Parts: sequence; structure tokens; C-alpha cells
Amino acid sequence: MMMTDEWMSIIEKAETLSDMLLSSEIIQEYRRANHAVYSNESLAKLIYDFTNMKERYEEVQRFGRYHPDYKTVMKDIRIQKRELDMNELVAALRLAENDVQNLLNEVSALIARSVSDSVKVPAGDGFFTDSSCGGGCGSGGSCSCSA
Repeated sequence: MMMTDEWMSIIEKAETLSDMLLSSEIIQEYRRANHAVYSNESLAKLIYDFTNMKERYEEVQRFGRYHPDYKTVMKDIRIQKRELDMNELVAALRLAENDVQNLLNEVSALIARSVSDSVKVPAGDGFFTDSSCGGGCGSGGSCSCSA
């Protein structure tokens, strides 16, 4: 493939878009939240312990209820997960991750639509995204959407 002026223009625009995304407030907030979580030594230890517990959990899952440590591991992993979920820094990081994902989904959709309306774009879990029926179809179909 030959490098043409058109290709160079596309590459330059992609780099500009990348720079804009990286300097956006959403990405900056994600970086701050990530730094806050992983620079906190006690929280980093909790995450490390939870990662080790996940490995034990996967081992226990291979044998199910017949594993001798099944009840202990199941209880301990729930306790550790709850402890991490309730931590304000971890919650802020998860919210920041969701914001980054939404931003990337929007940019992907805009780029895809600029090529063609028939380009398919993976946009995350449709259950949690805003829809034309006002969000969340937990009303049993009364919103008249096609979901």
C-alpha cells in the first residue's frame, strides 16, 4: 500500500483526536482516580489480597460444593469484595472508568457514522445505556420499546 496525502491526513487527524481524548477532563479524572487507588498502600494491599482470593475462588469453582474450603472461600471473597466496593476511592475509580468507556463509545459511534450509517459499533451493554424509552426497561414492556 502506498502512503498518500490522504493517508497522511487521516493519520494526523487520528493523532489529533488521540491527543484531544488524552487531554480531556474525563481522562484526567480517570488518571487522578487511578493514582489515588494505586498509590494508597493499604488499598493496594486489599486489592492484592482480593486478587489472591479470586485465584482461590477459581480453584474452588472447579470442584464446586465438594471442595473442602468451599464455604470459607465463598464467604471470604464476598466479604473482601464488599470491602473494596464500599471504599470511596474504588467507587470513584469505577465511575471514572465508566465515564471513559462512555466517551470512547460516543467517539466510536461518531467515527462509524461518518463512514456509513450501516457500520456496526459495539457500544457496551445495551441494558445500562440510555434508550429511547427513557432508560431501563424494567417496566415490563409498558414503555413500548422493542427491547
